[in-house]
Amino acid sequence: MPKIDESRPFIPVRIGVLTVSDTRTLADDKSGTTLAELITEAGHQVAERAIVRDDVAQIRAKVQSWIADPMVDVVISTGGTGFTGRDVTPEAVQPLFEKVIDGFSIVFHMISFQKIETSTIQSRACGGVANGTYIFCLPGSPGACKDGWNGILKWQLDNRHRPCNFVEIMPRLEEHRRG
Repeated sequence: MPKIDESRPFIPVRIGVLTVSDTRTLADDKSGTTLAELITEAGHQVAERAIVRDDVAQIRAKVQSWIADPMVDVVISTGGTGFTGRDVTPEAVQPLFEKVIDGFSIVFHMISFQKIETSTIQSRACGGVANGTYIFCLPGSPGACKDGWNGILKWQLDNRHRPCNFVEIMPRLEEHRRG
């Protein structure tokens, strides 16, 4: 069970929400809307929200713009993590990773397995760090977005979570660049 140290003040983070889809618009983007609502309910800020087509160049360009933006601490994408020919989110994003967060995929699959059993094998959910920005790629269903947020990111993006969390090490993500 996650432990929250209530004696510590909450520190909100700024999160870019990226939907990868050839068919969705902001009006019918249920997964992006789900993430935006969960982020806001948790006390964080949706820094920006965008939809791009299932295209490596478009996905990579949007993620690169956000990791270069000091007003974005975290990028969460939804969609494009399956195996079809149009599913290219990992191919677009993983080359940007300076470090892979292997445990994100593992824990996501553990949570997903409890709900959809072996069907979780069809997801290539992944996480990493680039330019001091956390990046997480989730499947394109609202249920998967809820699982990724409620089961992992809600806790790891809360600086009060114990014994450790992603927020408290944010200032150190770029220490290798300091000389």
